[in-house]
Amino acid sequence: MATEKFETSLKKLEEIVRRLEGGSLSLEDSLKIFEEGVKHSSFCAKKLDEAERRVEILLKRKDGSFTREPFDADET
Repeated sequence: MATEKFETSLKKLEEIVRRLEGGSLSLEDSLKIFEEGVKHSSFCAKKLDEAERRVEILLKRKDGSFTREPFDADET
């Protein structure tokens, strides 16, 4: 999963959720793909954390200095 892209991993995670919600898998198959889903979820969370840190680093004050400001989704 080291060279995998966020978008690819997210699509795989969405497919896993769809299959699990479908309810047609055996317990063994459900556990197997659930484990895979946990890996994709962790990968996506890590990538999102990295992106958030990069955004914080890129924010710049008017005086030219840099500041870290958290992203507030409610302000959009």
